[in-house]
Amino acid sequence: MTSSALVQPAIYAIPRQSTGQGVGNRSRTAAGDAQTQRPVHCSSSTVAMVFYLVGLGLGDERDITVRGLEAVKKCDQVWLEAYTSVLCVGVERLEAFYGREVKVASREVVESGCDDMLQRSKDGNVALLVVGDVLCATTHTDIALRAKKLDVKVEVIQNASVMGAVGKCGLQLYSYGQCVSLPFWTEQWRPTSWYEKIAFNRSGNLHTLCLLDIKVKEPDYAHLAETGRTRYLPPRFMTVNQAVEQLLSAEAEHGQGVCGPDARAVGLARLGQADERIVAGTLAELRSVDFGAPLHCLVLCAPALHDVEAEYVAQFAAS
Repeated sequence: MTSSALVQPAIYAIPRQSTGQGVGNRSRTAAGDAQTQRPVHCSSSTVAMVFYLVGLGLGDERDITVRGLEAVKKCDQVWLEAYTSVLCVGVERLEAFYGREVKVASREVVESGCDDMLQRSKDGNVALLVVGDVLCATTHTDIALRAKKLDVKVEVIQNASVMGAVGKCGLQLYSYGQCVSLPFWTEQWRPTSWYEKIAFNRSGNLHTLCLLDIKVKEPDYAHLAETGRTRYLPPRFMTVNQAVEQLLSAEAEHGQGVCGPDARAVGLARLGQADERIVAGTLAELRSVDFGAPLHCLVLCAPALHDVEAEYVAQFAAS
């Protein structure tokens, strides 16, 4: 069965019952019955399978939408994409709440083995669960495009994401410029391509949302070179403090007054969860704030805030 097998229900004509009596009335009413035939839709036995992309929101297993939960419950296979973001609860909590086995999809599965997942959705409903909203990451847009090329029916079920939840700090969403991602630096690799985007936003009096790097199931290449065996490093999640250090280093290198110690910013941790934390201050102030467990993100404020923004953000002041 292919997903293109969406068959329109057959339509049959059922004539209205004649009110006449006897054989003589049958011929007399035949023309009238032909004109008053009414169509009745009969269900088809052919049903197209669906590949669902389901957003989970930002909190826990209960943040899935009703529509998303209904889709998951009718799926033959359910996967959780676990490398672009993470939930604060384990897979077992999802399985108990959804009533389905949930398989964890690593980066390798999502990027290399996704075609097998899509092929399975030709014979049964398959869901890929995504933390936050579904199409905020290029990875998931690519999956949707690959599904369409394989003639697989795709249904996207959206949810809350950090892109909207960041509004909780009080900075108006329509005053944000380009979003940037800050990757972990290494001794040999210290990219600052994001600096120019922050500078561009600042020149237009726009805020900048900085998404902070996460490393899940990261190969230990040193161990691989030494032993020939693959081993994975513990998960790493960039903190606001680490992001501030990289911003200050980039400022020292480029010197355009974009993200120096006095630049105003807002640090946010665990948005959408009961213990979320939001702290506003200069980068120098945020440098030493303990934001607690992941996930973190950071907003660099526009040079001039609207009065309402300034009043709202003030409640999160670091001092």
